[in-house]
Amino acid sequence: MGEVYVDFVQLGKGLTPKMRLGGVTHAARGLWACGFPFAVAAVCPSYLVQEATDYLMAHGCTEFIWLGEIANSPNVVLISDVTEVGHQGYEELLRERKTVSILEVGNQLKKFEQIVVFPGKYSLSKLGEFLSSNAKITVDIAYGVESFDELECFKGRIQSIVISTSSHLFEALGGKCLDPLMKAARFANASYLLLKENRGGSRLFNLIEGGVDEVPANLGETVNSVGVGDVYAAVMAVLAPTGVSEATWRGAQAATRYAQTTYPDDLRRDVQRDLKLPMELVRSLGGVSLPWHERTAFNIYLAAPDFSYINKHELDEAVSALEYHNFNVRRPIQENGEIARPADIHALREVYNKDIALLEECDVVFAVPLEKDPGTLVEIGYALKSKTPVITYDPRGENKNTMVMAGSEVFSDSLGECLNGLFSCLSRLRSAKK
Repeated sequence: MGEVYVDFVQLGKGLTPKMRLGGVTHAARGLWACGFPFAVAAVCPSYLVQEATDYLMAHGCTEFIWLGEIANSPNVVLISDVTEVGHQGYEELLRERKTVSILEVGNQLKKFEQIVVFPGKYSLSKLGEFLSSNAKITVDIAYGVESFDELECFKGRIQSIVISTSSHLFEALGGKCLDPLMKAARFANASYLLLKENRGGSRLFNLIEGGVDEVPANLGETVNSVGVGDVYAAVMAVLAPTGVSEATWRGAQAATRYAQTTYPDDLRRDVQRDLKLPMELVRSLGGVSLPWHERTAFNIYLAAPDFSYINKHELDEAVSALEYHNFNVRRPIQENGEIARPADIHALREVYNKDIALLEECDVVFAVPLEKDPGTLVEIGYALKSKTPVITYDPRGENKNTMVMAGSEVFSDSLGECLNGLFSCLSRLRSAKK
């Protein structure tokens, strides 16, 4: 249950923009790929009803229920970063003018017992009246919920609450400490809380019996991350009757594949192959586990020409991405000062000593050697000699030399690939500390 959007992505100069049905349709694609039957209750503009019905019925949907009409907005979302290197930059057209009218659907929804709700700009309390008192509800909170008080209408029926670290509600309740988020989920009478932590994996909290199940992320090339969390929640909810823990792992498998392609047939082939793997094997495969709140425990040294007088938009983008993922970025030029030129040797040595001391405090070096900056290359060499892992992001392709390329844990002109390398590196360091 949720809204049907049109996702519009401008892929770059010379490339054809990509447009596809989004919103609840992402979850539907995931269930179709798994081979699970499902029904959809959708809130959307009238012009999308037939389009959504035809598409969904051709992809495994057994019943389409038009739940609510959207007026004054086309429900089109512009997406600037489909790989979620940093903020995805969602912009919904005419969002301020958008209104929703819930339609009278009678008892059509009473027969459903496993329900996944994707909140949006529509009334959850009105929706609660349509659902069976015996329904087991999973609520995936990405947006559309400002407070857990809005879930009161589902109280006694909530099996799981799913939330992502990119959600504004997570930032408000759990960004600094998990306790307020856990307290709110328990107050909503949820049995489970699934926290999706992007490239760092996810954690399933059993709110009744206690305990945490860490589900690692398997990082590869992210083609499109939009809707990945929706697929995760939907597959988890459908399989929950067989056991919520195993269902969560299976949801993670489907979500991983969803991030790797936008071609439905390829998705279906890969997901169904993965779901045949025995659960004990799936759990043994490992992956990246780096919880949100543990990331700040690692110091990341930024080796880069972080000066005020150079063109460094790639560096600024990298810093923004690192901070988006809650990493503790140590910027020596920001912390120890930018030296005015010319400078005497005493001032140079003072800053040098401070920079070296900071570098030795850090667990990993994230290098962005723009313009073949000699200082950055020296810092990379010092780190390699000290056995400190180095991730090198070379966006301009200026540093393809043996020492930098072979010495770095990851060397790439792709920021996404370098982020994956950083997550993997810190996950290993975390495991070594246990």
